[in-house]
Amino acid sequence: MVMIWTGIDAGKTHHHCVAIDESGRRLLSRRVANDEPELLQLLVDVLALGDEVTWGIDLADGGAALTITILLNHDQPLHYISGRAIHRASESYRGEGKTDAKDAAVIADQVRIRRDLHPLRADDETVTDLKILTGRRTDLVVDRTRIVNRLRAQLTGIFPGLERALDLTNTGPLMLLTGYQTPAAIRRIGVKRLETWLRNRRVLRADRLAETAAEAAGHQHTSLPGEKLTAQLVHTLAAEVMALNQQVAELDKAIEARFHEHRDFEVITSMPGLGMILGAEFLAATGGDMSLFGTPDRLAGFGGVAPVPRDSGKTSGNLRRPRRYNRRLQRVLYISALFSIRSCEDSRRFYERKRSEGKRHIQAVLALARRRVNVLWALLRDGRTYQAAPPTSLAA
Repeated sequence: MVMIWTGIDAGKTHHHCVAIDESGRRLLSRRVANDEPELLQLLVDVLALGDEVTWGIDLADGGAALTITILLNHDQPLHYISGRAIHRASESYRGEGKTDAKDAAVIADQVRIRRDLHPLRADDETVTDLKILTGRRTDLVVDRTRIVNRLRAQLTGIFPGLERALDLTNTGPLMLLTGYQTPAAIRRIGVKRLETWLRNRRVLRADRLAETAAEAAGHQHTSLPGEKLTAQLVHTLAAEVMALNQQVAELDKAIEARFHEHRDFEVITSMPGLGMILGAEFLAATGGDMSLFGTPDRLAGFGGVAPVPRDSGKTSGNLRRPRRYNRRLQRVLYISALFSIRSCEDSRRFYERKRSEGKRHIQAVLALARRRVNVLWALLRDGRTYQAAPPTSLAA
């Protein structure tokens, strides 16, 4: 049986493909357009070289999505190797130059000699949709944070007392800023009329918000340079934040509806601290197939909550945080662990025990997140929901 290993250096418009045999000899080196006809022809030509082909690629989505789907649809074994790994491996190959052809050859050879590469498999439609929806939500939240920070900076420039008094992540204060941005304007309308204005726009606790704004306006009688233009910018930025809040809320509903259709919905959401959004992001980050990782240790390493050793010579027992991990998954594991401390007695007890052992807050939360990976792994493996364990279960 003739074995072939093929590496693809993926790009936006073109890919470079190199196929080698078991001795490492190049059998094919070709630049192909990122179009279905050329990719199908490449597949035919590579399959003609041997009896069994194993593929490697340096992208797992984006510009490589069409290539990946074509290969998986034709039942081709496909492995992912990161760009960082390719860069490190390239140093051990002849020549200092970097070309697409060399990178593709390195990918092919790494697939040939390594047994620890991550296999790519086709996601089900639910996971694919959740990746798209949660990715879009992340973009909107980042945009909202940027605009809120800009809004705070502009408001501080003309009315610092009001900026300190308002929580600009809430709808009420944002609604206030779409109508009134300066101390003089708030003093002119007065508390009662401002309260009525807010109530007409369905602002909760309009009386408290009006009193807070009036109190801040009473402490500033100085008009600052550029106040009129800045007030217009504050109005615009506040409206943008409100629009983003609405988009995020609509996305949350879509994520919840799609997540509810996944087979592991009940299992994941039964875990303390993993609600609708974090649970959906967990699926989007992992693909939902735990067999891809093999063990909970590999899942923990992929999520950046498992420390790695840093020993040398007589020094042993040193541990450090990993440098290469999925930051999206780490965020899910860390935040869900934080939430579980508030809602789960077992998690709170485990966290307090780690703190009593001298660990800092972040270290204790990471230790809890690591422990929770084992629990979630077992639940997904067995297809059962979380049940509170006796207190002694976390004392081991």
